[in-house]
Amino acid sequence: MLDIKFIRENRELVKQNIANRQMKVDIGQLLDLDKKRRNLIFETEKLRAEQNKTNEEISRTDSAGRKEKIKEMKKVKDRLVELEPQLSETEEKFNSLMSQVPNMIQPEVPIGQSEKDNVVIKEIGKRPKFTFAAKDYLEIARINDLIDIERAAKISGSRFGFLKNEAALIEFGLFKMAADLLIKEGFSFLIPPVMIKSEAMKAMGYIDSEEDKKEMYYFPGDDLYLVGTSEQSIGPMHMGEIFEEKHLPRRYFAFSSCFRREAGSYGKDTKGILRVHQFDKMEMFSFCHPRESVNEHRYFVSLEERLMRKLELPFRLMRLCSADFARPSSSTIDTETWFPGENRYRETHSTSNCTDFQSRRLNIRYRDSKTKKIEFVHMINGTVFSQRPILAILENHQQKDGSVSVPKALQKYAGFKKIEKK
Repeated sequence: MLDIKFIRENRELVKQNIANRQMKVDIGQLLDLDKKRRNLIFETEKLRAEQNKTNEEISRTDSAGRKEKIKEMKKVKDRLVELEPQLSETEEKFNSLMSQVPNMIQPEVPIGQSEKDNVVIKEIGKRPKFTFAAKDYLEIARINDLIDIERAAKISGSRFGFLKNEAALIEFGLFKMAADLLIKEGFSFLIPPVMIKSEAMKAMGYIDSEEDKKEMYYFPGDDLYLVGTSEQSIGPMHMGEIFEEKHLPRRYFAFSSCFRREAGSYGKDTKGILRVHQFDKMEMFSFCHPRESVNEHRYFVSLEERLMRKLELPFRLMRLCSADFARPSSSTIDTETWFPGENRYRETHSTSNCTDFQSRRLNIRYRDSKTKKIEFVHMINGTVFSQRPILAILENHQQKDGSVSVPKALQKYAGFKKIEKK
């Protein structure tokens, strides 16, 4: 969340940021609640101090003066009984509104109203030119026995799939290829929990609205959420901790299965496994110095680019506009990969700079080595690989007979050079 002091001092700037992000939060009401909350806190703390003082005086007062002190104590107690529910209600309303305020966008973010206003940063690689009609990944998968959505539907319902044979081996190959690079870059490897407490998910900023909650799988009896991405587990792992400045940045990459209801995507990508309820994903994460978060964000994008170049896939980097990325992010860059079977680019990666929006809720800080002052860290996340690049490989490296050539850099990890019908 934002610092309430920043909101008080930059009311119009915050309101404009909300408008730029196509969101609605009543900042006037928020600041009124903030003022009321501070007044109630001041009065209740004053009364509690008075209560403690009177308690001490009663213990030192003779029986003649004790009755008068007890009367004073009752007045204080009655007033506290009156004020405490007001404070509790005010704080609840205040916290609810605060959780709806989005992060401030970075200066380079284009102002827009929808994904149509996203900006292409650059395009990398050449789109393949086939001498035959390009097949989509589902047709290639059918020819080579790589994906089974019909049998998955029998046991799990729609938006599930079996990844089979060479496609499953390519997934492991992709993740091993990425792991080799990231370990050399100094990242620590994690396999995190896929179920996290509601307080951790809320602190990450992913259940602030009813729309957010509809996207999540939740187990009320255990108060646990299934993660929709590995970053939701990594971010809270240092909750309540203080880093020494010399230990920043602290970089991780994690592999996990992820789970999404896809509640807002009815009618979209219902065919195939582009948009499913369960998928595997590898994610990068960094806890870094505030001065370095913009550069760290760029670094993450550069790592994605290096990995995608190895796969010999045509892709483009997209800077998302102000209206098209999540509330915790201050800047998001997507990688969109070319799918010749659809004749369009599809998102395969997303990388975001969340500044101190999440670390404030999680109370993750660092100690400045010179001033010894304690400040909040900045947090960066980025996709390494999900299962979508597998589909892009099938389409971009397809051959006329339906077989698929495996990118050279991936061959040693997958264990074969070609996918073809047995």
